Amino acid sequence: MASATAVTAVGAVVGITGTGAGTSNAQTVDTASTTTKLLDVPGTAQVQQVSSGVLTQADAQTAAYDEAQRAAAEEAARIQAEQKAAADKAAADKAAADKAAADKAAADKAAADKAAADRASRSDTRTPVGSAATGDPKAIARSMMSASQFQCFSNIVERESGWNYKATNPSSGAYGLVQALPGSKMASAGSDWRTNPETQIKWGLSYMNSRYGSPCGAWSFWQSHNWY
Repeated sequence: MASATAVTAVGAVVGITGTGAGTSNAQTVDTASTTTKLLDVPGTAQVQQVSSGVLTQADAQTAAYDEAQRAAAEEAARIQAEQKAAADKAAADKAAADKAAADKAAADKAAADKAAADRASRSDTRTPVGSAATGDPKAIARSMMSASQFQCFSNIVERESGWNYKATNPSSGAYGLVQALPGSKMASAGSDWRTNPETQIKWGLSYMNSRYGSPCGAWSFWQSHNWY
């Protein structure tokens, strides 16, 4: 004869005969003292409570993660901004230093140029005639004009007469340091034009100034024509 054993909701064990008769051989068992529960299944409210707690914890962890990410991003942005500000300041400082150095170099150059011009101006100052060496045509000429004009004057005289105040051109008759043609033209500067270098220089300087503006103007013309 077959039989089955079922566990009721209240923990009673009931024996059912295979005859299907309405009679049952039921035996109530005190589960608290003689049997062990097979499964402790939580109720719906408890499950919902647990689920809600898990979701709340997950939300809290997500929020904490998001906050940490936001804080990290803000810190990175702050550091980047500080680095950029430092770089910009360094670039601005360098530009200012470079400009100051350039300005100083320009000022130094201007001062040096001015000093050189002042020296040149002082060197161009004419020396009194009385300080020239007597009889030395070059010394006399230097005393009568600036250094720059003397150089031009000397370039012409060197080529015309070699600084020989008695030089005579055999073909034209030109005479003296500046090869006046005729030589007698120099009498307007002094009757001793034949023998006095200073008289010849005075006449030659006057001629160059009146015709070319200066000895350097005469020299510029001479270089193009080989005469003046």
